[in-house]
Amino acid sequence: MNLDLIKKLREETGAGIADCKEALSRSGNDLEKAKEYLKKKGFEKGNQKADREVKAGVVDVYSHNGKVGVLVELLCETDFVARTDDFKNLSHELSLQIASMNPSSVEQLLAQEYIRDNSLTVDQLIKSVSGKLGENIQIGRFERIALGES
Repeated sequence: MNLDLIKKLREETGAGIADCKEALSRSGNDLEKAKEYLKKKGFEKGNQKADREVKAGVVDVYSHNGKVGVLVELLCETDFVARTDDFKNLSHELSLQIASMNPSSVEQLLAQEYIRDNSLTVDQLIKSVSGKLGENIQIGRFERIALGES
C-alpha cells in the first residue's frame, strides 16, 4: 500500500486512515475513485445516524456586507462535536448558502445544490460531515434578513 497516496487522500478528505486504505484498495489506488467511494460511504454513515437525538450544537451568525444577515441553528449530539472545526465550518457554509440562495424552509434548503459544489445537495453535504464526525447533524432552524425586504 502506498503511504503517500493514503496521506494525500486523508489530507484531501479528512477520512480516517483505515477508511483511506479501504477506499484505495477498492478503487485500485485510483485517487478520484477513492474519493467517490469515501463520499458515498460518508453518506451511508450519515443516514445510519439520522434517528439519534440532537441536544448540542451552535448558532452561526453571518452578515454579508451589512445588507443580508443569517442566523443558523445547527444541531448535533454532543458539545465535543459542536466545538470541532468541521462542525463550525459546516454551520458557516450553511449560513453562506442561506444568504445567497434564500430558501424558504429547512426542507427547501436541504434539497438545494450546494453553492461550492453543485454535484452535492445541502443534505448530502450535511450527511458527509455527519459520517466524518460520527454524529447525527441536523439544521434546527434558520432566519435570513435582507435590508429593505419585509
